[in-house]
Amino acid sequence: MRKIITTLLLFFALIELIFADGVRLEHFDYPFPVKIFKFTSQRQNLEMAYMDVQPTNANPSTVVLLHGKNFSGAYWAQTANALRDAGFRVIMPDQIGFGKSSKPENYQFTLQQLALNTHALLTDCGVNKAFICGHSMGGMIAIRYALMFPDQTTALVLVDPLGLEDWQAKGVPYLSLDRQFKKELSQTAETIRTYEKENYYHGDWKPEYEPWVDMLTNFLASPDYPRMAWDQALTSDMIFTQPVCHELGNLKMPVLLIIGLADRTAIGKELVSKKICATLGDYPELGRTAAAVIPNAKLVELNSVGHLPQIEAFTRFIGPFEDFLKVHSTALEGK
Repeated sequence: MRKIITTLLLFFALIELIFADGVRLEHFDYPFPVKIFKFTSQRQNLEMAYMDVQPTNANPSTVVLLHGKNFSGAYWAQTANALRDAGFRVIMPDQIGFGKSSKPENYQFTLQQLALNTHALLTDCGVNKAFICGHSMGGMIAIRYALMFPDQTTALVLVDPLGLEDWQAKGVPYLSLDRQFKKELSQTAETIRTYEKENYYHGDWKPEYEPWVDMLTNFLASPDYPRMAWDQALTSDMIFTQPVCHELGNLKMPVLLIIGLADRTAIGKELVSKKICATLGDYPELGRTAAAVIPNAKLVELNSVGHLPQIEAFTRFIGPFEDFLKVHSTALEGK
């Protein structure tokens, strides 16, 4: 009997291993077909997963949706469907180190490098000019992309972007890569859910938020997770050390800022005193300051909304987003 039980346990363990996700989310469904862009970067052959959603009209304007650090292109599904129905082509990449894209053993993560990767992908897709939209970390990449490729950026949409404040200048201490790596390795479904509830959804939690915890939990179960955890440590270092707030005045294209007024996301809040912590992640102030500095900015403030307006308050988010795209698509056609 004991031998039978042991055999069954080994059988079920083998089945679990076969069907477990690796760090490429092999069994996590995306809302649209996934394509792969193969390219060489930093002496490595890499694969960048992306979704390319086409409308029915010919020659549509293209919108690029860039994800945040704890997400992938998949969480833009509802936004992509709405934009497609409005007549836009929508491209949603997974950055290197995220989602279904390659998780390199070592990679120098910079905003410039991720912007270059995104530009290479768009070139491969035949896109010469696009609306660039970024959320959270994706907002930082979007800003860097627009600064590097201004003539190929029709307009910029920033959804609760990180990098609107310089955390080091505000007194947040630097966390070494080794400590960041250890922090990533200690993640569990519960710690992820607690972090997102407190930082993204201002203490609220709904069933529709759960898939993004499940996605990250799938990574944790992979035997290759330490490789991804190192990539995550490197991107955390990138976010902390490369704020974009000092260059906002150099953005020449039209910019839409969508800010959830309940957002208090900030890097390193747990490392500082209560006095300093109270000054961090003040998105109402950060949004207004950014809008005042950017030459051609429009600010949309969403009351009682946190870090993910596109998930938490989609109807209130998509209206001003679509209006902005349509205005500047029309202006582009008139030239």
